[in-house]
Amino acid sequence: MGANVVVNSGAKPAGGDLDPTQASPDEQWRERPDIVAIQRRTVRILIAAQIVGGIGIGAGASLGALLAEQVTSSESWAGLARTCSTLGAAAIALPLASMASRRGRNKALGLGWALAAIGGVVLVLSAAFSNIPLLIMGMLMFGSGTATNLQSRYAATDLAKPAHRSRTLSIVVWSTTIGAVLGPNLSGPGVTVAEWFGLPDLSGGFLISAVVLSLGAAAMWIFMRPDPLVTAQHHAPDVPVNTRKQRSLSVTMKAISESAVTRLAFVVVVLGHTVMASVMTMTPVHMADHGASLNIIGLTISVHVFGMYGLSPVVGVISDRLGRIPAIMIGQACFVASALIAGMSGTSNGMVMAGLFLLGLGWSFSLIAGSTLLGESVPSAIRPSVQGTGDMAMNVVAAVASGISGVVMAKWGFGGLNVIAGVLTIPVLLLVLSTVVTGRRSEKV
Repeated sequence: MGANVVVNSGAKPAGGDLDPTQASPDEQWRERPDIVAIQRRTVRILIAAQIVGGIGIGAGASLGALLAEQVTSSESWAGLARTCSTLGAAAIALPLASMASRRGRNKALGLGWALAAIGGVVLVLSAAFSNIPLLIMGMLMFGSGTATNLQSRYAATDLAKPAHRSRTLSIVVWSTTIGAVLGPNLSGPGVTVAEWFGLPDLSGGFLISAVVLSLGAAAMWIFMRPDPLVTAQHHAPDVPVNTRKQRSLSVTMKAISESAVTRLAFVVVVLGHTVMASVMTMTPVHMADHGASLNIIGLTISVHVFGMYGLSPVVGVISDRLGRIPAIMIGQACFVASALIAGMSGTSNGMVMAGLFLLGLGWSFSLIAGSTLLGESVPSAIRPSVQGTGDMAMNVVAAVASGISGVVMAKWGFGGLNVIAGVLTIPVLLLVLSTVVTGRRSEKV
């Protein structure tokens, strides 16, 4: 792409069509057989990359805290891994989105997976030399995998037909389930690999991660051609804009603040992730304090992960058929129900498990419907930047929320934490009301 790209007039103005599931005349090119073929190939490659990349990320989720504790020789520093990984994901989100605007999704996503792979190698070295700076650097780079995993969902919608956008996005989200299940089980094979090279036991899992994350990068660079975003920009109505200006953070934030629809979608994605992360982080602690076994705690988290990813295709179909706003409202209802059930669980592991399932399901509705609406509500010239800003914000806010959730639970208990999580649905409900009212007024003009 050169210095100029084109604005997609299919973007919806503030207060306009809230559920753009029908192709406008300017978007009928998406129905062409060659475009449909590119889209199918893109989704297949994204699914494959999500699976192998998810395996690598899953290993980090299960081994990161243990590695941090081993390298620092302090249990109190075990959370360092999660914090650095989350900050790394937030820091790289916008640069990857900017790169996607300039050079395409394949270059950006490939770089994201590659940085995570290098991070895995750095973590192996940190284990071998018990080096804390290498641990921090490695986890920051490893966080790039999380950012890439999230941005892959948007690549699935670049060429998707409007009526199938949520469903297509949800399939890519669902494919993460495989990696999330397999990744944490790398610890056993990792020990064997570490023994082959004379490395510390925990480093083997990250060595395997580096290899599979490299495969994800290769899949993007080699096989995801033609690039879906470049193809979409090529077919958009030719209204040239200055891409450097359009990619600036100030322009991106202005677009989010000025459009009621974009503002709603942005808040849904950010707050949905915040609600999920804050409650999920403290659930194992709450259950352990009430005598739950590690097996029961593990089962509860597995049920939660199933709620997040397992039903994603169903959530996508609901978002496409009922519309983005109704799907978002279902997600908020799930969050409220989760807060009530988990918050009143007391010593009941069954209630906690039910609440965590609904928490995951609410996240799924919020992420899928909110992400789809976010992409549909802005011009193509700034779409990747807006999407990247959303991912950056959701990681930063969720990291802060996770960090203070322990303080909240210590002061007000698990019930109090769930009350606050439930209250976070109120801004979304108010924005839905405001956006619908604005939309109806614009229709009368």
